[in-house]
Amino acid sequence: MYGTFSYPLPANEPVLNYSPGSIEKLNLKKALKELKSQRVDVPMYIGGKEVRTGKLSDIRPPHEHGHLLGQFHMGEEKHVKLAIDAALEARTSWSAMPWEQRAHIFLKAADLLATKYRPYINAATMLAQSKNAFQAEIDAACELIDFLRFNVHFLSQIYTQQPISSPGMHNRMEYRPLEGFVLAVTPFNFTAIGGNLPTSAALCGNVVVWKCAYTQVYSAQLFMRILKEAGLPDGVINLIYVSGPTVGKVCFSHPDFAGVHFTGSTGVFNQMWETIGKNVPMYKSYPRIVGETGGKDFVLAHSSADADVVATALLRGAFEYQGQKCSAASRAYIPSNIAEQVKKKLIAGVKSFSMGSVEDFRNFINAVIDEKSFDNIKRYIDSAKKDPRSEILVGGKCDKKTGYFVQPTVIETKNPKSLTMCEEIFGPVLTIYVYPAGQFEKAMDLVDSTSPYALTGSILAQDRDAIERATTRLRNAAGNFYINDKPTGAVVGQQPFGGARASGTNDKAGSMLNLLRWLSPRTLKETFNPPTDYRYTFLNEQ
Repeated sequence: MYGTFSYPLPANEPVLNYSPGSIEKLNLKKALKELKSQRVDVPMYIGGKEVRTGKLSDIRPPHEHGHLLGQFHMGEEKHVKLAIDAALEARTSWSAMPWEQRAHIFLKAADLLATKYRPYINAATMLAQSKNAFQAEIDAACELIDFLRFNVHFLSQIYTQQPISSPGMHNRMEYRPLEGFVLAVTPFNFTAIGGNLPTSAALCGNVVVWKCAYTQVYSAQLFMRILKEAGLPDGVINLIYVSGPTVGKVCFSHPDFAGVHFTGSTGVFNQMWETIGKNVPMYKSYPRIVGETGGKDFVLAHSSADADVVATALLRGAFEYQGQKCSAASRAYIPSNIAEQVKKKLIAGVKSFSMGSVEDFRNFINAVIDEKSFDNIKRYIDSAKKDPRSEILVGGKCDKKTGYFVQPTVIETKNPKSLTMCEEIFGPVLTIYVYPAGQFEKAMDLVDSTSPYALTGSILAQDRDAIERATTRLRNAAGNFYINDKPTGAVVGQQPFGGARASGTNDKAGSMLNLLRWLSPRTLKETFNPPTDYRYTFLNEQ
């Protein structure tokens, strides 16, 4: 390095509005039509090579499962090993590359996403993950761009953190990548998470094996191609489509396994942690285990809350992207004095939703991700229908003839510990419990004790004392806590994201904290005039 290079705090990428007749809407419609007219053949990317196995799996829009977007080549155990070998081969040159050269690859990728590929990354996310235009824009474009740019800024700040030095010596700190490879395991629901988990580790000089969800392959492979166009060297990130158990079997038993960057279910993360713990003696270093897992996210309304604010927070927080956000509002505690107003507004709101294909921009609701998810959500709804203490206020219809459509559903329960108040559903299902308006303290106790998760939550109130009491009482109930807002929509650099308890390790994606997990500092002390005699002056006593 021949200078101290400046990477100032960036501005968040502006969210385009896709209003009728806008250039971004015309470009997006064109990209949707173009992608839908093609059938892609998607390889794995290992060591810079496109790997095709001939074992094909279909890519179909969840909202139109009769249409074929393309197929991807599924891998097996040997491909995981090849990916690890390719990563380790790339490690020496990648970790030695001047950091600003690494940074500029990801900054270029951000600019490619913001311009040339913006309509395509959004269209790919809309078609294969069934997101409407706005949900795709805030995820696949804006959040992913923000991750890439903000991570460069955060890492530049980390590198400037240096120790003090005494006279006659100089101390310095270097921030090495981990010794080995990092496994990135990414979910279907956010293209941005799919991009951030491998690139945040890679920016720090690590090499990565990236295993994405099968239902995310379409957008993942496009982002991989963008990274290659931005100049990412071969083998730094290796994208494979292999089953989770197979990937775990190979990676977690490899001596060079250095860490896992994970977003997914709590159960899978628990299994990972257990396996890694048992295998610790075989690793060169203790692996970093970073995970963001499940949520049973709450909205707590106080008796002073505005009914319109409560209903809007729930309609958006519970049902945007069909509730398939780990932060989605899925349980709500409503005081009795505004309960009837809120319920009336929820029912009217859900009935006003239009549901269908992402290509019709009038649709607020699209399909859930696949048949397995559809069947799971339907089981919860059917269970609520049979529960004598639960009532479906609106919704509850499920139809998978043309796509995996679940009507947004609001359940009112008389049992605050009912199944749908406690378990993560990951779909458009909201359960509300009406509590006596004067029992706010008891309501807070319920919020804190009902779920093992602690990801996101909201307090809605006009009474400032109630806001303060909830903020204090629910300190450990949510890693992202919202005041008079829905519990979704964290923005990089503004609301670093992550929770504790059963919701993960709370390493806050979108902040400096996350990057620190992918670095292994080394302290260097240099003495300019070293001593030549072992004796200290205190020994000179007469």
